[in-house]
Amino acid sequence: MKQTEPPSCSSLVFIGKNSRGNWVAQEQNGLFGGLFINRAEAVRYALFENGHRPEAIMPAPGPLELDTSNSPASRGLTAPESHSEHNGFRLRRVA
Repeated sequence: MKQTEPPSCSSLVFIGKNSRGNWVAQEQNGLFGGLFINRAEAVRYALFENGHRPEAIMPAPGPLELDTSNSPASRGLTAPESHSEHNGFRLRRVA
């Protein structure tokens, strides 16, 4: 039986729509990500980038904005303080 690393122990890729209705795929630490015309293409990209591990692809709990900032202060995935303020997770790119 093939053992796979559970998503909690590995890098996750979040997939969801942004505030403009575009599909977004982004690795939890911002190592890779992109905008896509449909969900199928976002999933295909995520699988390609994460070594074909579907168990590490998660739907975003709310709008998912692709953060392409390059500042050292904007690293990692953070949960919002208030859903009314952010309405979902905010992803940040690793420099």
